[in-house]
Amino acid sequence: MTITLITGANKGIGFETARQLLALGHVVYVGARDVERGERAAASLGARFVQLDVTDDASVSSALATIESAEGRLDVLVNNAGILGQGITDGPTALQAFNTNAVGVVRVTEAALPLLRKSSNPTVVTVSSSAGSFWAVTNPERPEFNLPLALYSASKSAATMLTVQYAKSQPGIKFNAVEPGTTATDMTAAFGIGRTPEESARVVVRLATLDADGPTGTFQDENGELPW
Repeated sequence: MTITLITGANKGIGFETARQLLALGHVVYVGARDVERGERAAASLGARFVQLDVTDDASVSSALATIESAEGRLDVLVNNAGILGQGITDGPTALQAFNTNAVGVVRVTEAALPLLRKSSNPTVVTVSSSAGSFWAVTNPERPEFNLPLALYSASKSAATMLTVQYAKSQPGIKFNAVEPGTTATDMTAAFGIGRTPEESARVVVRLATLDADGPTGTFQDENGELPW
């Protein structure tokens, strides 16, 4: 039985990742900041719910303590929670974007490490973005070239770097970052672009279900490793 925690899993790619992993037999904990939405999402999936706000240390600690008490370990962590950080580019907006998209990865990962170390095949997947890739944003042929999301891009670049550094410092745990593809979600509604969350979740699921000898320290999309 594989125990999995997904942050920001009450909608979008996180919700669909939960659905697909449940179908594969995982015990899935839906982490969500909003209790009502999270409980409703978990109930509709047949998953378990933990209140988890990636910007709040106490919330993160409580969520992992709940999983430890119930399961004794964690096999898969999917760092999915994220925000665009669009609108006014100022200090408070920047702090919010980085606190969610980058510092949140650190908060949850650090809290989860003791439980992951108890797994026979511990795996961490961070949903990042090619919007945080120098290769993509400087390439006129890429959609990211014209994406006006400075704070999102910078914070996702940090999330990918954190993934690489965790892979180096935690050799017993697989850490990979994923570009899920341009997806039509509540977050991207203003842009009117993207494919279904179901399609994008497949690459997250692939990296969440790696064998023990699978890759670590990579940034991938559905076609394999990406430059960044």
